[in-house]
Amino acid sequence: MTVSAPALRGFRHPQDASALADVFNAMATADGLNERRSAEQLAAWYARTTPHFEPARDILLAELDGRAVAYGRHEWVDTSDGLREHRIMVFAGPAGRAAVDALIDALDERAAAVAAAQGPIDRPRVLATFSGDGQAWRVETFERRGYEVVRWAFEMVRPNLDDIEVPPLPEGLELRPIEGRDALRQVWDADVEAFRDHWGGFDASDEAFEEWLTEPDLDPSLFVVAFDGDEIAGGVLNQIAASENEQLGIRRGWLDSVFTRRPWRRRGLAAALVARSLLVLRDRGMDSAILGVDAENPTGALGVYERAGFEVATREPALRRAWPF
Repeated sequence: MTVSAPALRGFRHPQDASALADVFNAMATADGLNERRSAEQLAAWYARTTPHFEPARDILLAELDGRAVAYGRHEWVDTSDGLREHRIMVFAGPAGRAAVDALIDALDERAAAVAAAQGPIDRPRVLATFSGDGQAWRVETFERRGYEVVRWAFEMVRPNLDDIEVPPLPEGLELRPIEGRDALRQVWDADVEAFRDHWGGFDASDEAFEEWLTEPDLDPSLFVVAFDGDEIAGGVLNQIAASENEQLGIRRGWLDSVFTRRPWRRRGLAAALVARSLLVLRDRGMDSAILGVDAENPTGALGVYERAGFEVATREPALRRAWPF
């Protein structure tokens, strides 16, 4: 019997969002990942072209007998350690694993084309990817291609929202609600500034900001943001992923971004904001909380989270490969 080979094609928005969600969730279920995606969420993420990412060309689907069984994407970012990363990500459940190498080959070609169009730059290029905890097939696939693990991130969980100790805010700071587009832009800019000190890189373009505004789970009433006069000192951008919670049968809130700007660090602000975030999530009916952190975070975040009752739940590797490839 002849087995059909997967066929690759480009992404079509918004009609492919449901197929991408199905692929991701099949992978997450098979690999024991404690996260899920919705079509609405992916449609919002992939609605816009940014200077770093063109969904129609940077996302590829692998189809078998007309059904998506895997997908991958490419984007580039400039990192805080002086590199330009071309990130190659692949997602596949058991039915799509045979298509992964072909996806990576095609995404490598896309990365090379983008690099050629950019021309000479003032920093070295690398290829990069990330994996979930325990996804040996993902790590082994990229290691075969010369990638090496260079960093680890932790997902940390607070298994309950009981017994929350709330330290005082540093003197002179106050919490204020975030309401309206201008306030959201101020929060975005403060978050971007703070994370420029952290390992890695991200798309901080105006287009990425517009994309963030359309996320279905964006709820500024969950944010806990501290001001010093007119300046944002730090904040926690909390989120309740409603579809994910429903699919997993849990009530969990995300501390999606925890940041303190340089002038206000080492004063206990992060601990005060994290504790108040746990109260906010508890008041909204959540019974646990989760966040991500760089294992080598230079600002002491890991200790802050451990003292707030978080425990390391998963270890997730970041891998890189030298360029040219």
